[in-house]
Parts: sequence; structure tokens; C-alpha cells
Amino acid sequence: MALTGRVWNAGKILLIVGALLTTYVITAALAARVALRAREVTVPTLVGRPLNSASATLAAVGLTLRVDEVKRSDPSIGAGRIAQQDPSPGSTARRGRTVRVWLSTGGVATTVPALVGQSERTARQQLQQDGLSLADVSEVRSNEFPADVVIAQDPPPGSRAAGVSVLVNRAGLGATYVMPDLIGVDGGRVADMLRSNGFRVAVVGQQPYPGVPPGVVIRQSPQAGFQVSPGDTVSLEVSR
Repeated sequence: MALTGRVWNAGKILLIVGALLTTYVITAALAARVALRAREVTVPTLVGRPLNSASATLAAVGLTLRVDEVKRSDPSIGAGRIAQQDPSPGSTARRGRTVRVWLSTGGVATTVPALVGQSERTARQQLQQDGLSLADVSEVRSNEFPADVVIAQDPPPGSRAAGVSVLVNRAGLGATYVMPDLIGVDGGRVADMLRSNGFRVAVVGQQPYPGVPPGVVIRQSPQAGFQVSPGDTVSLEVSR
């Protein structure tokens, strides 16, 4: 009986300890959840408001404002007022988060500048200064134009628009090749051949490969079928 009583008492103690631990874990989880929710705020609506008002509204709920350099054209929103925001109004954000906004250029579209012949970087800067957005960048490889230069644009210079699409030449003078399949070929011979044709070659590693003699290409980048030009880097991994 005495043994049974001790076992029973020990069981009751274990149950009490387990209940206390469970209560502690649940309480701690609830407290953490409440603390996290206390740091969350609802993002206010900023679209259509001037910067000073928007900044003050965000500061009141513990958020900060960042103005994007690119502007948006919106005929329904006056120039200099907020045309778009991220995160969107009504969403939940942690205190201290930055809200990104884009200003409106108003309802009047901006005159598109001449971009053909400029470098891509210069064209981007020109569009930002004029309050225009870069709608799309397409690429082509051609030996007839310098590398990284705008060779076409839409709409043409002098048009009235909010955004511009450009065509950029990614290849410089020289030929363009289709990358061959180098798997299984002697790595040293391939590397010499590529270097002699103006490519940069890097042997990125040597891995043991059962049944394959040392120095044989087992992986390559770019893969076979990709277009490459002299000056591009080719990475080879060979067997050990």
C-alpha cells in the first residue's frame, strides 16, 4: 500500500508539473503573438496625397517614406502627388518598415527624348530626369553596332508618352557562336582552343568521376546551344 501511495503521489506530481509546463508554453506563445501583433500596423492610403502629408501620416503609425526616382503618368492625379505605393493601402506591415511611393507627372505626357546611340545607362538616366519610365528593354546581338548601345526606341523622339521601350545591342564587334557540347572532351585541349578564339576559360573544380579518365570535361557553363561571343567566360569542371 505504501508503495502504491508513493507511485500515486509521484504520478500526481508529474501531472501537475506537466500541466504547469503546458500552461507556461501556451502563455509564452500567446504573449509572443500579442507582442508581434502590437508591432504591426495597417498601411494607410497615400495615393493622391502630397509628400508632406503622406510622410506625417506614416510617421504617426511608425512607418517611413521613400520616394522612387521613376515617376508615373496618371491623368487623375496632379503632378507631384503620390500616384502609387508599396505596400498597398490596407495591408499589414511591421513598425519601422519603409513604404515606397511613386510621384505622378500629371495628366500631360512628357516629350520623348532621342535615345538611339546612347548607352543603356545614359538612356535610363535621361528618362528618369524627364519623368519617363523605361517600359521594356529588348536585346539583340549585332556586329553592326557598339555594345550596350540603344539602337531603336518606341515611341520615337518628339512623341508624347509616359514610358519608352528600347532595343539594346548586347554584342560588340566580332562573331557570335553557338556553344558546343564539351562533355567528354579533353579539358586542356578545349581550354586552349577556346582561349585562342578570344574566350576566357576558368576551370572551376576537379571532381573524381568513376570510370572517366582524369582531365575530361564533366560539366560546362554556358551549356551547349547557348549563344556566346569572344570575351565571354566559359567555366569547365573536369574529372580528377
